[in-house]
Amino acid sequence: MEYNACINGYDIQAHYSEQNIEEIFIPLLKRLTKMQQEKGRRILVMLAAPPGAGKSTLLDFLEHLSKTTEGVKAIQTIGMDGFHHYQDYLLSHDTVRDGRTIKLVEIKGAPITFDLEALEERIRLVASGDNCDWPTYDRNLHNPVENAIQVTADIVLLEGNYLLLDEDGWRNLSDYADYTIFISADEDLLRSRLVERKAKNTPLEQAKEFVEKSDMRNAIEVLHGSKKADLNLRINSDGEYENLI
Repeated sequence: MEYNACINGYDIQAHYSEQNIEEIFIPLLKRLTKMQQEKGRRILVMLAAPPGAGKSTLLDFLEHLSKTTEGVKAIQTIGMDGFHHYQDYLLSHDTVRDGRTIKLVEIKGAPITFDLEALEERIRLVASGDNCDWPTYDRNLHNPVENAIQVTADIVLLEGNYLLLDEDGWRNLSDYADYTIFISADEDLLRSRLVERKAKNTPLEQAKEFVEKSDMRNAIEVLHGSKKADLNLRINSDGEYENLI
């Protein structure tokens, strides 16, 4: 199935095979529907994956699929990118990497560039069942858009790179989740996708340099530093998902 969407200010075209839809995605939606009905309250699902794995597009597709598939409950999807620190903050704050003091903006997307305290507090509200506002992120503006979404659904899927990161501060986030999903991918596939995405608004050589110094370091951290999820998937070079038992 061809799927077109606008994700974080970009027009995206994706393809999902009928096999993946019938054997992975619809069974997942049915599992979440049953879980919500049994618990009788809102459930929060967390999906973690490295940058470049297509998680935002996948969740947008799952939300669409949940509204067009008989026998499953409609889901609402949100992302953690709206909790990036603002560009002004990243330009004015430093960190040390590889023995060199740099501005946070140079590694935008790393765990340190997110407002973790604000993210956890909003996750707590969602998990408690409260209807609350949620920010998004606009890649064209390079900043969050506050209160862009009202979270109201009984099944909420939250995606982000670091939701399952097994590091201080981050490892407790998954305690709020009723169900967790992790998507892995080959590093070369991620590198290719990230360069292609960055090159949409950056000269190619600069895009390659940024991806190698920033995005790929983040991707490797996610791939090797995340906790095991309830559902573990892997995406291959053809865009097909494999369920890792």
